[in-house]
Amino acid sequence: MLLPAADARRYHFSGVAGSGMSPLAQLMRVRGHTVQGSDRALDQGKSPEIAARLRDLGIDVMPQDGSAVTAAIDRFVYSSAVEADTPEMRAARALGIELVPRPALLAEVVNAGRPGVAVAGTSGKSTIVGMVAWLLRESGVPATVLGGAALADAGSGGCFAAGPTNAPVVAEACESDGTLVGYRPLVGLVHNISRDHAELIPLRAQFGVFARNCARILVNARCPEAAALGLEVAAFTYGLAGDADAPLNVLSVGPDRARGTLTCAGERLSLDVPQPGLHNLENAAAAAMIGLELGLAPGEITAALESFPGVARRFEVVGTTASGIRVVDDYAHNGEKLRAAITTAQTGAARLIAVFQPHGFGPARFLRHELRELLPAILRPRDRFCYAEIFYAGGTVARDISSRMLAADLPASLACGYAADHDAARRWVLSEARPGDTVLVMGARDPDLPRLARSIHVALAGLTSPAARV
Repeated sequence: MLLPAADARRYHFSGVAGSGMSPLAQLMRVRGHTVQGSDRALDQGKSPEIAARLRDLGIDVMPQDGSAVTAAIDRFVYSSAVEADTPEMRAARALGIELVPRPALLAEVVNAGRPGVAVAGTSGKSTIVGMVAWLLRESGVPATVLGGAALADAGSGGCFAAGPTNAPVVAEACESDGTLVGYRPLVGLVHNISRDHAELIPLRAQFGVFARNCARILVNARCPEAAALGLEVAAFTYGLAGDADAPLNVLSVGPDRARGTLTCAGERLSLDVPQPGLHNLENAAAAAMIGLELGLAPGEITAALESFPGVARRFEVVGTTASGIRVVDDYAHNGEKLRAAITTAQTGAARLIAVFQPHGFGPARFLRHELRELLPAILRPRDRFCYAEIFYAGGTVARDISSRMLAADLPASLACGYAADHDAARRWVLSEARPGDTVLVMGARDPDLPRLARSIHVALAGLTSPAARV
């Protein structure tokens, strides 16, 4: 539905190729605004499919050198990955253009939803929103859905569906830059709270404000932090806890699917999802709760989840070779996400061959001690682990830590590998992988990581005698 011309504005999205930015830019265009955007990755020739999708919608893709920022722009929307001193940011400030952080614009959209639904938590948001998008699509319910990862059958660029302005809006609400407090949805969900982007004390405060701003709040009873918050705000609880309002019962978590039952208001829903892991069963429970809030029938939810295609880079199986080597691509980038991805990959696999690329220098410093403690605790003696060099997107960030340092933190018994680039990571995997192994590629932000995972699968599938390498 296009806005009347008098209400239309001109938007510039700085960092438009980002998984959270691209869906918002598309939505503003679908709603009748004039939209343009820029991104360092597009300037470098990366993510051409995202650029093509944006152009197909009539969004102008511009260089990120400041030249696209003119007085004709009404609102300058920027990603948290864009530094404050870029040429574009300086130009926007000099021209007095309204500066809008991406989460603030997203909150505007959610708060205007009928109803608005905000999915929060330090892990699982993208999969939950993707599942809800699938439920609504399969049930024929028009809605606007904005998430951080596309459905696995829809390519990259974020989860996006545009419904009429008087329809439900479901979105992923991120705590990474403190803007969670701006959401005031009819329905809010807190799936979990763990150390990510910030320490627990400031996270508790931010999630507390968010929960109190929601007309109705759902929380995951298995997460101690979320459950404690739920007691403060009289939340409706779901999940693996005996006293949950909607208890989840686990039947199986893998190696191929996750199965369980969710009981809500006396109705038992069968949850059978094609993605393995306890975390995916919990994600399905959260999505089912939102589906019920939006009026979907239990039978519709159960049937749709059985065929859920997954979301891009959330335990996405790239392929399995003739020798039984499974290659998985995953967005894991903090402690709890690494734990979930690694333990799920270990299910049904004699050995795990894991590559992890930290998604920035700041995050690497923040997570260093946690990873030093976590990895030796969850990796088995027969597993193999490699740190790929930290992803650098450009800009003025301090580059004072290296993955080589992170690898040196781990005990010698782990024999941790180090890869200076993706070619080195691929060579390391080829030297380590054996028939029956699971290869897991993990990391965030870098648009080339899916390409790395695919190239590893192709290389392993092309080995002439994998059995000789046992």
